[in-house]
Amino acid sequence: MNTASLKKDYKERVVPALMKEFAYTSVMQVPRLEKIVLNQGLGQATADKKIIEVAINEMTTITGQKAVATVSKKDISNFKVRKKMPIGVRVTLRGERMYEFLERLVRVALPRIRDFKGIENKLDGRGNYTLGIEEQIIFPEINIDTITKLLGMNITFVTTAKTDEEGFALLREFGLPFKKN
Repeated sequence: MNTASLKKDYKERVVPALMKEFAYTSVMQVPRLEKIVLNQGLGQATADKKIIEVAINEMTTITGQKAVATVSKKDISNFKVRKKMPIGVRVTLRGERMYEFLERLVRVALPRIRDFKGIENKLDGRGNYTLGIEEQIIFPEINIDTITKLLGMNITFVTTAKTDEEGFALLREFGLPFKKN
């Protein structure tokens, strides 16, 4: 199944389903997935500079798009952090790459999590959703033999939805496996 299929699926199946569910009068009212942001906070990078390089390479491998190092905004002596010191890695996916990543996440990566019972269904109040992943090895692109440290990440789905219900319905239609309450 190629990426155009998820986009096509959105237009042909998700839009009509959401229009019916929320009684929208126009197709333009239906919430869209705007972007997916992957973020890794690497506090231990203050001690070891190589962690950032490894994380950038892994994140680039997972998403197919170059990851960027994020830097600290100010000095924090308790954490041995200086201003402009790399302390994380992030990548923002839009368009084709976003749909491609979403498809791989739902169909391949999430089912590989041990004892997986679904993801939490708490949104942020504005229709966006952040999913925390504890290990990067759930992605098949990562070679387990080359892993030195297990790193978690946050995956944020930014939607154009106005409310949590709309955002939740959109992500549910895209096939995110939410827990049944």
